[in-house]
Formats: sequence, C-alpha cells, structure tokens
Amino acid sequence: MLNVGVIGLGMMGALHLDVYGRRDDVRIVALSDTDPMRLSGQGSVNSNVGDQAESDRWFDEAKKYDDGYALIEDPEVQIVDICLPTPLHLEYAERALAAGKHVLVEKPPARTSDEAFQLAAAAEGAAGMAMPAMVMRFWPGWDWLKQAIDQRTYGAVLGAHFRRVICHAGGPFYSDGNACGGALLDLHVHDVDFIHYCFGMPKAVFSRGYSKISGEIDHVTTQYIYDEVPLVTAEGGWAMTEGFDLQMQYTVNFERATAQFELPGFKSQLNLYEPGHEPRMISLDPEMGYTIEIDYFLDCVASNRSPETVTLREAAGSVAIVEAERRSIAENRTISLE
Repeated sequence: MLNVGVIGLGMMGALHLDVYGRRDDVRIVALSDTDPMRLSGQGSVNSNVGDQAESDRWFDEAKKYDDGYALIEDPEVQIVDICLPTPLHLEYAERALAAGKHVLVEKPPARTSDEAFQLAAAAEGAAGMAMPAMVMRFWPGWDWLKQAIDQRTYGAVLGAHFRRVICHAGGPFYSDGNACGGALLDLHVHDVDFIHYCFGMPKAVFSRGYSKISGEIDHVTTQYIYDEVPLVTAEGGWAMTEGFDLQMQYTVNFERATAQFELPGFKSQLNLYEPGHEPRMISLDPEMGYTIEIDYFLDCVASNRSPETVTLREAAGSVAIVEAERRSIAENRTISLE
C-alpha cells in the first residue's frame, strides 16, 4: 500500500484525489489546505475546464492539516503530492525531499527557471523520487505523436503547430500574473514542454502576445527555431470570452502523413491522413493524461525506478523556454537559447 499526502486542494488537488481513488494500492492518509472549507471537503474550486473531480471519500478517512509542513513531517506519509500555487512549489518540494519523501509536484515545477533548476538539483541528491506533473507527455494521442516522431514512422517532421486556448478560470491566483505567471507559464507551458520533449531545446524563439487579465502574458504565439525541423509553432492563452471551451489541438505534417489531434468535450480524437488512403481515426486510450501520469509515478515508486518520461531538470528547461518567450515579447525580437 502506498500512503499519499496531498497539499493543496484546489482544482488540481481534487483531480489528483480522483485518480488515487481508482487504485486499490493507494491510501490517502493526509490532506492539507489553509482553507477550512476545502479541507473539510465542502469548498468549491475555480475551474475553466468543467467539473472533473468527483471523489470525496478521502475527506472522511484522512488526517487534516492546515500546515503543509506538518503533513510532510507525518511519518505515515510516503508520497507528498504538491498541488499548491506555483510560487510555493520549490519551498514545499524541497522540504518534502529533505524529509525523505517521494514527491509529485504540479506544473510548472517552480515560478522561475532558476528555482526549477534548484529543485532539480535538490531532487538529484535526495533519497526519495521526484517528478513534475507535465501531463502532456502522458496524454493519449500525444504519446502516439512522440513515438511517431522518434521512430520516423511517416518520415521527418516538416511542420508542427500546437494550440491551447480557453476562457479564464477566474479566482485570485489565476488573476495575479506575479503568482501564476499568466497563461504563458501556467497554460502554454504544457505545449512548450511537449515541444521540448519531442524536438529538444530550440536554438531560439520568436514570440508575440498580449496581456488582458493577469498583468502577465495571457495569449501568446511562438515560433521555435530548430535546424532539423522547418516550422514549429504554438499558440496558447486563456483570454477568450467567458464560456469559450477548451481547444487543445495539434497539426503535425510529416513527409508522408499529416496527423491532427483535437479534444472535443474532453474526448481525445486523432485523425491520420496518408497519401493513397482514406483518412482514419487512431484508436486512443480513453483515460485522460492525469490518470496515466499519476499511475506512472506511483508505479515508479512501487518498483523503485526513477521516472524517465519526464524529469525535474527537463521541466526546468521548459520553464527557461517560456522565459525566453516572455523576453521575446517584451523586446520584440528573436531570443537565442544557445
């Protein structure tokens, strides 16, 4: 049995609890939040992606802490799942690692790349395992794309475009760019990390964007410059009018095929177009990436093998790319990452 403590019971904390509830080898032994209503299981959370969290069984069974440090020091807790606001990730993850716990930390791993690399260094010298929750590396249809790129199943990639746009979630955290980093860091980082995963660190970026809500960049479009791939772009933002549903898409043009992914109603759909063939739909795992991601980390802990699909150091590099995009917007020029 794996004993988990979750710190932060907002949208992502509630979603993580749902995932844990699907496994019979996991027990939530402790919960922590500074909001008494959330800690009791009665509080509401801000979300722009619908009501995904459904499980409340843990609120009756787990110990409750209004201090996350106290949860970390609980000897019964083996795994600390950190779903706190981004500026608190480094502090609590370092503390949990120092206490010998395994750590799953929500994305982005830290507010700045310097902090993210600091956390990566702490994890590399720790007894416990640590993984950032960069969920797109696990998302059905995106895992297919990564494999197709690596194996050159349809030849080389000629162009790849990623798009993730939605209305704003509301609430004080997502409205404070100093805390959340705007859509550039909190939302767009998903696609940045996946591009990093597929193609490596870009030579440079050129970005345009604007602020509408948070005071930071709330909508961005970026071109990522590689020697090997002619065109890689991504658009991300949460500046759409209220009621605008999530559009999570990619279109990737290979030498011998075109792949198009979209997420209508949170049901992944991937179509493949090949010369001389009718378009066909690729069969995908029906689970959302959150479940696959957390299952992967728990299985790593149970089998005592370090996570390889994503590491904190790789995620820190993705935050560095985001910071280069922010600088490109501010200075209206291409920013080198070499």
